Amino acid sequence: MSESATGQQATALRGPVLTYTGDAFLKGLESTMRYEPDAIVAMADGKITQFGPAAAVLPQLPPDTPVREFGQDRLILPGFIDCHVHYPQTQIIGTYGKQLIDWLHRHALVAEQQFADKEHAREVARVFLKECLRAGTTSASVYCTVHPQSVDAFFEEAEALHMRMIAGKVLMDRNAPEALTDTSQQGYDESKALIAQWHGKGRLLYCVTPRFAPTSTPEQMEMAGALWAEHPGTYLQSHVSENQGELAWVKELYAERKGYLDTYDHYKQLGPRAIYGHGVWLTEDELRRCSETGTAIAHCPTSNAFLGSGLFHLENAKRPDRPVRVGLATDLGAGTSFSILQTLNEAYKAAQLNGNPLTAGHAFYLATRGTAQALYLEDRIGSIAPGMEADVIVLDLKSTPIIEYRMRYCKDLEEALFIQMTLGDDRAVLATYVAGRLAYSRPEQTCA
Repeated sequence: MSESATGQQATALRGPVLTYTGDAFLKGLESTMRYEPDAIVAMADGKITQFGPAAAVLPQLPPDTPVREFGQDRLILPGFIDCHVHYPQTQIIGTYGKQLIDWLHRHALVAEQQFADKEHAREVARVFLKECLRAGTTSASVYCTVHPQSVDAFFEEAEALHMRMIAGKVLMDRNAPEALTDTSQQGYDESKALIAQWHGKGRLLYCVTPRFAPTSTPEQMEMAGALWAEHPGTYLQSHVSENQGELAWVKELYAERKGYLDTYDHYKQLGPRAIYGHGVWLTEDELRRCSETGTAIAHCPTSNAFLGSGLFHLENAKRPDRPVRVGLATDLGAGTSFSILQTLNEAYKAAQLNGNPLTAGHAFYLATRGTAQALYLEDRIGSIAPGMEADVIVLDLKSTPIIEYRMRYCKDLEEALFIQMTLGDDRAVLATYVAGRLAYSRPEQTCA
């Protein structure tokens, strides 16, 4: 067997491959979408070492490199990336609530109080990460809870799996249960210690995490912006313009600000590696400000629908004259599925209701390189190319009896992709590789 310089066995996958080389929304699919019907993806030391047509790459592989072959009913892709998700809400997926604030107080904030117990946090982290891998999600931007131990438990489990994860301790010092509040100084001190411990360790990255403006005082908002500025390379994540009631609440609490986004802008929380969930009700001026500052919006179509929040206008956000970085997100647990394929299904419906159908080619870009770009990680994840981190998934294009039947009438790649994002779910994920290692393998099945 061939081994790399550090001892990790070099491996290769062979089969149809889809990846992207640039922004499909701004540059078009023709110049950014790369499909190889019979390709080799070689991996070693956690990186992709070679990629190209099998006839060209096979002779170049090191001797005795094992090659796992997949047929034409499979598709090799970069691992899916989730731009905004709450791991502590895994245990409340599918819980009834009227709308955002009601659901948050009745369910989410109740469940999160259990994360004072690190072993509970560890158990949930394991379930969450296992489900991510089963759904083909290899990286995510993740909310923990106010408890530092919830961050430790999550990062410890993610590190053991060699996953590239972004996460952080939630900051809340008002308008939340006492068991979930910190103070401005406590939040600063605990976050700073967590940054020192975890940011840049292995593939882990830290995210300063004010939950959203209504649950932080001006003092804590100022602290969060300062903390982020003190640690270049870290992330900042929060929520913006999800729900009309939330907008009114922010206006009441921060009456001196021009709007919801301006509240974050005032406290220096916009810029590269800032990620804001939802953005359903952002104004034209706010979208332009996101574009100017390089701030990203996480599109959360399943939770937007589940809580009746509204429809994010993806095509408008990506308008060429002021393009906003947009990533795709499940937003569990108001989101209703770990599956990025099912999330694309909902993104398509939201786009249809906005009068702008989402093509399958653009959808799969959004789920891979598009979200990597939103996270400023497109040089590391989200594409298949030499030098990229080897997070790779293999889809079974005939994963269920009805999909197998539907694929008999499939005319081309675009239609095949659309079938997967409309009818597919976690059952379509045949294998998930993280940093070149097989992290999940679905038991073989037949569609008889």
